[in-house]
Amino acid sequence: MQTTLKPRTPALSWRNSMPRRSGSRSAPFPVGPWLWTAMMLPFAPLQSRRLNAVPVRSVDYLLDVDYVGDGHPGHRLDVLTPRDAATAAGSLPVYVYFHGGGWTSGDKSALTKYCAVQADTGIVVVNVNYRRAGLLGGGFGMRHMLNDANDALRWVEAHIAEHGGDPRTIVLGGDSAGAQIAALLAATTTRPELAAHFRLRPALARAEIGGLVLHCGAVDFSVVFEPGFIMSHDFVRMLLPGYRRHRMKPASLQRASRWLSPIEWVDENFPPVLVTTSERDIFYRANVNFVKAAEAAGIPVEFVSYGWDSRNTEHTWQQDAARPESVEVYERLQDFIAQVSSRARSADA
Repeated sequence: MQTTLKPRTPALSWRNSMPRRSGSRSAPFPVGPWLWTAMMLPFAPLQSRRLNAVPVRSVDYLLDVDYVGDGHPGHRLDVLTPRDAATAAGSLPVYVYFHGGGWTSGDKSALTKYCAVQADTGIVVVNVNYRRAGLLGGGFGMRHMLNDANDALRWVEAHIAEHGGDPRTIVLGGDSAGAQIAALLAATTTRPELAAHFRLRPALARAEIGGLVLHCGAVDFSVVFEPGFIMSHDFVRMLLPGYRRHRMKPASLQRASRWLSPIEWVDENFPPVLVTTSERDIFYRANVNFVKAAEAAGIPVEFVSYGWDSRNTEHTWQQDAARPESVEVYERLQDFIAQVSSRARSADA
């Protein structure tokens, strides 16, 4: 059954406030992965300190669990639980989150406050790192990131009950590149050709994924090939296997990008999804396209989108718990997780 979000405030009504401009942020020149990494390197620690300046003290933090066991910093996750989770006996919904950062930067530490706010409402939250692409990240591609995310889910399935979480009610989430990872990982559970392409054996069955939460997600790679898009085609090359050994022309590269683009894998088996974005988001058009594709496939969709006049809603603003728009998104997120968890439990009953 399809559900469409009814906004609580006029600012959220995407159907009545479609963009007064093209819906895509244009840039004077496309930014490549190396310039992006150089820009983010000094910014990331400052961002992490700012976002976490006022910590949530009503949750318990288990930090830097090595979910693979090889000591790699990309293979660490945090588990955040409400203080009374020990009495819940494995009954709380589980929200597994993947940070963004253009696949080349970012770290789970910047999302600690975001995850803690959700945990404080009675959710077990798992905040995941993964190996990143690019020179500084070690040159890993999408195959490595998806397999890391899959290994994190394997750890969750095996251990989350020890922390009060119910492994039958897992919701995946992420922002920007992390949203793309979450959505593509969900698709591997029902599209064996996608899983085989990335040499991945899904840790979860489709029935174990209750839903997806996608904040400003890179969920439609066709926008990367639109004139004036801020990210260069080298981001696509970087994520594909053997990118250093080939220089595909744009037409061939766009065809190859279907393996990276979650919208290409949406069908009637896709999980229910909550999408949040704004007209100021560089991936606004990608999110609108994704929602339309999910609706066309009959997938339950909730869509929160702010208009251009909402100045607090630049790309991945949802990370900042202090913004009123974030508070609204968090309420939607918590309602969404409660709904999909209830459905999952009813199906098991």
